[in-house]
Amino acid sequence: MLEKFTEKAINVVSTAQKCANEMHSANIVSEHLLLGLFLEAKGIPLKIFKTYNITYENLLKEVKESLNIDHNISTGKTPVFSQHLKEILKNALDLANKSGNPSILYEHLFLSVLNDRKSNNVRILEILGFDVVKSKILLEKLVQRKTKRLYHPEVDDNKENENNITSKTDAIFDSEESSKVFERAVAKLSASNYEILGTEQIISSILEDKNSELSQILANYGITAEKFEEKLSNIQSRQSEYENRQIIFTPNAFRTMNLALQTAKELGSSVVLPEHIVLGVLKAKQGIAYDILKELKINDDDVAHSIIKPIEKQMPETLTILRLAKEEARRLGRNIVGTEMFLLGIIGEATGLGAQVLSELEINIKDARKEVEQLIGFGNEYFDREIVFTKRAKRVLEKAWELAKSENKTRIGSENMLLALTYEPSCLAMKALEQLGVDAVEIKEGIKIQQRLANSNNS
Repeated sequence: MLEKFTEKAINVVSTAQKCANEMHSANIVSEHLLLGLFLEAKGIPLKIFKTYNITYENLLKEVKESLNIDHNISTGKTPVFSQHLKEILKNALDLANKSGNPSILYEHLFLSVLNDRKSNNVRILEILGFDVVKSKILLEKLVQRKTKRLYHPEVDDNKENENNITSKTDAIFDSEESSKVFERAVAKLSASNYEILGTEQIISSILEDKNSELSQILANYGITAEKFEEKLSNIQSRQSEYENRQIIFTPNAFRTMNLALQTAKELGSSVVLPEHIVLGVLKAKQGIAYDILKELKINDDDVAHSIIKPIEKQMPETLTILRLAKEEARRLGRNIVGTEMFLLGIIGEATGLGAQVLSELEINIKDARKEVEQLIGFGNEYFDREIVFTKRAKRVLEKAWELAKSENKTRIGSENMLLALTYEPSCLAMKALEQLGVDAVEIKEGIKIQQRLANSNNS
């Protein structure tokens, strides 16, 4: 039956065994399990104990007084599970099945102990001022069955109007590299007969920096400043840049800049670089600049891969997290990445501050995956379809980007991603963490602690 236990639940049983050993008991009994529950309490269960000011010392005192002489006689052998304790574990399995959980959680063990009337556990807790009824209601809420849906629960967020995207030119051009691109583009605009900036001026100004790594990558595909300008000189109309509205950017340049901004976030950067702008052009697939690139017979995917490859070598945490998130989505037969996949990606990345915080809170990939599976079930989407983010996931990525910028960081860290999840309290990631006994307060405090440790190690 232990194969059905989550790691937290196994830790409770293991700690109960240690308590039995320390008390020289021949059997592991329900009172030992109560001690194990207290010592392994995290998140909400720990808050429950703290609410009633229960300490391990006073709990241990009451347990020792309640145990009869037979339990305290040592046989010199490893303590074994008493028949009564086996019944409690079986009841925990029944509770898990009734709540729709495929695994036995810490909370199921706690509820099974609170439901048991054969032992002295309830009496011990009540002596210490513990409200059994109130605590059971809270624990039952934590393990209540989650409705499985073939569609992703966060996908409804995508019904928001995509046209509500606003231009953030101050954010797009606040890096030194992009700022220079913008200045050169504006200079080209001033020298022309146009008043509105288009994709052609932007790409032309990027290619003008012939010594940059990006220009060299593009030159390998025959995209040079000279060839681009030659093609541009043959264009008689900017019609492909307009769609019935006049703004500081042409509509396609506006779209391209927003795609560049989104690409920067997805690649783990808190600043928009020329590389992101070129990738934005390739994603937009519209406008004069893109038309010229196609005339130069380029393959979009090949160029994009060549641009992204040097970025991947830098191993930005967020890029790794998003890649892992997409892999987790595919594993569940999904082509949609929600916040819950971000959570799995943060844990799977393993080395960042975000992963360290979750590790300290005893959140592991095995248990987190089980909770995610409970929340969204398995889909049947084709794996070769494009992976898309839910609107809520995009908001989390946007918040992580803002948090990184507020810290004057050039990259989005895993701790920024984790903290951003807490700004969406009803998201699936936070629901999964709640099921695992962790709340937003613990995450925020954990991040502060890890950041202090990291700063002290660097100083």
